[in-house]
Amino acid sequence: MPKRIPEETKQRAVRLVLDHLDEYPNLTTACETISKRLGFGAESLRRRVRQAQVDAGDRQGVTTSES
Repeated sequence: MPKRIPEETKQRAVRLVLDHLDEYPNLTTACETISKRLGFGAESLRRRVRQAQVDAGDRQGVTTSES
């Protein structure tokens, strides 16, 4: 059974990626590095970051409120 990650931890991880994205060659590498430190899946974090970028208007796509 997968472990339950607190929402606060997930939000913190997304902020860390967005704040330090310029320090990494790409989004995938940033997510892999940060998720490893915090102890959860890189792909889950990457999807959350991409959705946060859509919600902020930095990336095209369907926002959380629209879906």
